[in-house]
Amino acid sequence: MLAQTNETNLVQSSWLKSYYFMRFAVAAAWVLLAFTVAKAMPSLAAIMLVAYPAWDALANFVDAQRSGGLNRNKTQLLNFIISVITTVAVAIALGKSMNAVLAVFGVWAVLSGLFQLATAIRRWKSGAQWAMVLSGAQSALAGIFFVKMAGGAATIEITNVAPYAAFGAFYFLVSAVWLTVSDARRKSAQAAG
Repeated sequence: MLAQTNETNLVQSSWLKSYYFMRFAVAAAWVLLAFTVAKAMPSLAAIMLVAYPAWDALANFVDAQRSGGLNRNKTQLLNFIISVITTVAVAIALGKSMNAVLAVFGVWAVLSGLFQLATAIRRWKSGAQWAMVLSGAQSALAGIFFVKMAGGAATIEITNVAPYAAFGAFYFLVSAVWLTVSDARRKSAQAAG
């Protein structure tokens, strides 16, 4: 029974490492594009703003499926649903104003951040979840800031959203590296013992 539990933990850890590295890479590429090419190309910025929550929905769906299914991972199911709704809402908001887009992003950041935080607490034993807890909490706080900013008179661009994505990328990278180091230490200890 213990051997089976250890094997399950290793498989989960391996999946989470790959998943977190993938989430980092996609978010980092998105941020890079936002601060360079998309800044000067409104049509690309619009596509990227719609794609961001769509990607989050897909990532949550795949992760939940790899981690026991959506029925077993209610917080990820809810995150998937809210991200799909946000994808549609961002597409609609783009027809109104960037302030409306930022408001939608703000509400989504609060909700998805809270779901991410709850998922991290549920996965605490998997390791490296402290970074996901921080990421979820920071996402919720950023969302409140976005909603407040959306009600102001400042000009809103994709670069207003990009730092949010950059912090997400950072936390995914920290979790992936933390799991990689933890697994290496565990393997080293097993080899020595």
